[in-house]
Amino acid sequence: MGVISKLREKLHFFLYALLAAFLALIVFEWGMNFSGFSGGGALAGKVNGKPIEYRQYEQVYDRLVDNFRSQAPQAELTDAVERELRQRAWDIIVDQIILEEQFEKYNIHVADEEIVAAVESDNPPMVILQNFFDPETGSIDREKLEKARMAPENRNIWIRIEDVIRRELMVEKLRRNLQTMVKVSDAELDALAEREFAAFSASFLVAPYSSAGGDSLFTVTDEEVRAYYEENKGLLFRQEPTRSLDYVVFSAVPTGRDSLTIKTELESLAGDFAGTADDSAFVNLQSDRSDTFNKIYTRADFSVDAGDYVFGESSLRAGAVIGPVADRNTFRLIKVKEVSEKEPVIRASHILIPFKAGSSSSEQQARKLAMEIMQEIRLGKNFADLARKHSKDTGSAANGGDLGWFGRNVMVPEFDRAAFKVSKGEVVGPVETQYGLHIIKVTGKDSKAITCSEIVRDIRPSGATLENARRKAAEFQMEAEEKGFDKAREAFGKEKQATGPFTKTGMIPEIGYNNLIARFAFSSSKSAISDIIQTDSGFLVMQVSGKNDSGYRELNAGLQDTIRTELMIRKKGEALDARMSALLKEKDGNLEAIAAALGDVQVIKAENIRFKERAIPGYGNDIRLIEAIIGLEPGSVSRPVPVRSGRALIALHGKTYPDSPDLELEKAGLRPMLEQVKEERFLQDYFAAERRAATIEDLRGL
Repeated sequence: MGVISKLREKLHFFLYALLAAFLALIVFEWGMNFSGFSGGGALAGKVNGKPIEYRQYEQVYDRLVDNFRSQAPQAELTDAVERELRQRAWDIIVDQIILEEQFEKYNIHVADEEIVAAVESDNPPMVILQNFFDPETGSIDREKLEKARMAPENRNIWIRIEDVIRRELMVEKLRRNLQTMVKVSDAELDALAEREFAAFSASFLVAPYSSAGGDSLFTVTDEEVRAYYEENKGLLFRQEPTRSLDYVVFSAVPTGRDSLTIKTELESLAGDFAGTADDSAFVNLQSDRSDTFNKIYTRADFSVDAGDYVFGESSLRAGAVIGPVADRNTFRLIKVKEVSEKEPVIRASHILIPFKAGSSSSEQQARKLAMEIMQEIRLGKNFADLARKHSKDTGSAANGGDLGWFGRNVMVPEFDRAAFKVSKGEVVGPVETQYGLHIIKVTGKDSKAITCSEIVRDIRPSGATLENARRKAAEFQMEAEEKGFDKAREAFGKEKQATGPFTKTGMIPEIGYNNLIARFAFSSSKSAISDIIQTDSGFLVMQVSGKNDSGYRELNAGLQDTIRTELMIRKKGEALDARMSALLKEKDGNLEAIAAALGDVQVIKAENIRFKERAIPGYGNDIRLIEAIIGLEPGSVSRPVPVRSGRALIALHGKTYPDSPDLELEKAGLRPMLEQVKEERFLQDYFAAERRAATIEDLRGL
């Protein structure tokens, strides 16, 4: 059931997802009553005029925080996590109010007798399952349940649990009500059976967009760009309000003295570390990280230089203490417990040549360049020099393409398979991935591993270093308030950096999640200057450079270029449609003759084309082409159809069912699954539409 499985992976039962999010916050020990708030408190917002009290919102948020801390006791409640939990708390409350409105809309109620029957049934509500399911018997512990129901101290809690059960039963009634709107037609079932079981044979040709002519033949005017933007504004370019910031950074980078102080401290601990019998206690006491006891490391767990230092030590043996070694803004003091052989890790360099998806001309140019580079490598040219010259991977090109050491399944699958297949010193490529074409050179292989404990100390700036950076930032901030941001920047010789647009709850480009920055940006007027904000990179002073509260993306130069490209492709597609339609008629559907007339286009014949394989044998992956093939009747020739890189003409030769299934029996089995998938999708779309239509006033701030 490949197609059904792929559909089900992407869908959730939406009503029950809403209910589950609510139930996740409710257990007997807590007994929260979601609707039990009285009026009079400060408002966090409104949904369709219904108030949400701030204390109600905070209670849901606090419970989510408690859940987070119980499930991940070692994890830090960072700005990013806090934002996510606050947004989740808000979404839970908003969705519950929308759900209540649906109950009213469809006049859905549950009587007390229905609650009792549900509790006593063999398929009890979720809140009962959560608290009274016995995994040993695989059923509800009825004795425990009855004791809980009858206990006088649980009387008030049980009233709340009954409210939860009532809501679950109301959800089920609403689901059944909406379910009546979902039908599966025989045509849909036939189409699904074809996708699941049929194999097709076809000939086809694909004319790339470049076959329509050069870009100069398909000019796109500013008026066309503006018209496309206005026409698609509500569908494609909606966004939450955004802000943009300019800022300068006063870096608090640790000085050489700061680094030396930490290294000296670790050197003084080496003897005690070597002699201690309790490595765990010693690490917990001395390390900045609590999870560095009894670890297994390979070279891939170190920077290149640090890995060379650790694994190149002649004293690498059980009991040895190695370091302190500098590694990625830390010093590491390592006590080796065991040296062993594990699955190899490799060190590799690469040259990345990207190409524009859907552009055959761009892909052809990339492949041509890749083959030229491969030829230069065969002639003995230095790989690192070629990487610096040609690679578009900005993270590695300056280092001669070096990616450092890595283990299996770290890189994308195609890269991983190619790199681990060859020996040290070999070059392989071009290898195509989602990022483009890669030429890969494996520069090292090592299967050595160590089991060890370590003391890790982060190289942090000292108090004096921090204070010096803070003082400079304060001087700049005063100058910016008095004379303006740009004049202060010029006077201090500081480079201006920009965040670009970001939303109230989104990640701030180049910075990450930061509540202080977001609060400043969305509570200040344009050109306002911030107070000093401390981040991991140093002290920032910021200015609001842009505000967009329109609800739509700004039609700036970048978006204009995107729209212009889209319209040019559309015009080329229309030109191909006209030319190929004329040739189809002129050549009486003969694909070979049409290919000859188009020039530089080949007819490809493929057998055993199956939808669930997602690829055409001998051609590759183009889901739009596969969809077009299986939509034809055997013996027919298609009109021009849009595919990934242009337009295609297809002649379908045959359709078979190679696994010889009993189609009627298979379709009978597929029908209920397809009904459920359609129902889930419908419910998802239905509630998404209700949420879009709702008037949601978010008054929380941040």
